[in-house]
Amino acid sequence: MRRRLLLLVASTVSLALVAFLVPLALLTRTLAADRATADALVRAQSLVPVVASGDQDSLELAVQQTHNMTIFLTGGTRLGTPVPKSNAVRLAFTGKSLTARAPGGREIVVAVEGGSTGRAVIRAFVTDADLTNGVGRAWLILGLVGVGLLAISLLVADRLARAQVRLIGGVAQVSHELAAGDLSARAPAAGPDEIREVATALNRLAGRIRVLLAQEREAVADLSHQLRTPLTVLRLEVDALPDSEQTERVNAALESTERMVTQVIKEARRSRQDSKGECDAYRVVSERLAHWSMLARDQERPVTDKIVAAPLPIGLPEQAMLICVDALLENVFAHTREGTGFDVRLRHRQGGGAVLEVTDQGPGFAQDDPGRRGVSGGSSTGLGLDIVRRAAERSGGSLELSSAAGGGARVVVELGPPSR
Repeated sequence: MRRRLLLLVASTVSLALVAFLVPLALLTRTLAADRATADALVRAQSLVPVVASGDQDSLELAVQQTHNMTIFLTGGTRLGTPVPKSNAVRLAFTGKSLTARAPGGREIVVAVEGGSTGRAVIRAFVTDADLTNGVGRAWLILGLVGVGLLAISLLVADRLARAQVRLIGGVAQVSHELAAGDLSARAPAAGPDEIREVATALNRLAGRIRVLLAQEREAVADLSHQLRTPLTVLRLEVDALPDSEQTERVNAALESTERMVTQVIKEARRSRQDSKGECDAYRVVSERLAHWSMLARDQERPVTDKIVAAPLPIGLPEQAMLICVDALLENVFAHTREGTGFDVRLRHRQGGGAVLEVTDQGPGFAQDDPGRRGVSGGSSTGLGLDIVRRAAERSGGSLELSSAAGGGARVVVELGPPSR
């Protein structure tokens, strides 16, 4: 935009300067020629009394004191600068005074009547150099003035363009901050009316988005809170069961569900900036894999795990990582038959963080984009992989879905390191 404004100003000012300076330059040349012609005419007319008096000595003395002056007398006598008789001189002998173009300049002829010498003609010659004397210097001054005016106009236009571009850039920066999740960013309402109107509209939009997100979070929190009632009833039912290994597994699953509901409520009621945290991926994955392994034994599912036995700090809160791991393993149980095995791998990520890979021996993904929110090839909600994707992106990582070597599903989750 700044370059376009400068180009517009440069073209406009250039056209104005051309329209002003070209006629002025032509007028300067015309005035210089007229001034030289008028000076030569004055010098020629100053000799008219001398020529009319007929005094030969005075006439020769006057001619010697002039430059480029010739006096033609009747009978062919010439005094002064020796030049041939031109058509203008011949015409002047008929009694007409005139100015005519001659080779190398301009000649001014003045007819003189009477006197002892009879009719005479005074010829003054003005060279081309005299006709254009001072024109080059005047044109140089006009050119410098034009360049100076153009430079000043571009400087002023650049300052104005910088100010406008800076204001527009500020509005654009605020829009990028809003897109990045900083809903507190606001654009300054300054500058021209149009930019102020855009900034005001953007600020109003940001405020409206913040209100809508707050309402959505509260709605999610309310819905999640409503799940506590059936969970409480289920808790009472589990407590009434006799102690057994199966009761312990149900009790553990119920506790996990309660933790998830609590985490959903907390996550819904805090902003993006407040949701940052970190945890040890090794510890969370090990704990959740131990929990799901018990259910896998009941369904006769072979489980293979290759987990790096070392702390793996990641930029994700513990509860969010727990939900992520549960969503991945739950997908295996929900979308494969009993007896289908799966493999869980956890390793270091280049640059920090961790890489979690879950591979099953099932039929694989039935749809084109299983990671898209709400898309599911089974009877589930289709939110599991979307939750995993958002958790990975939240930590600075990514989600990759592909087919395993044996035809099953392969999910690779890259989790970024904690932010410092």
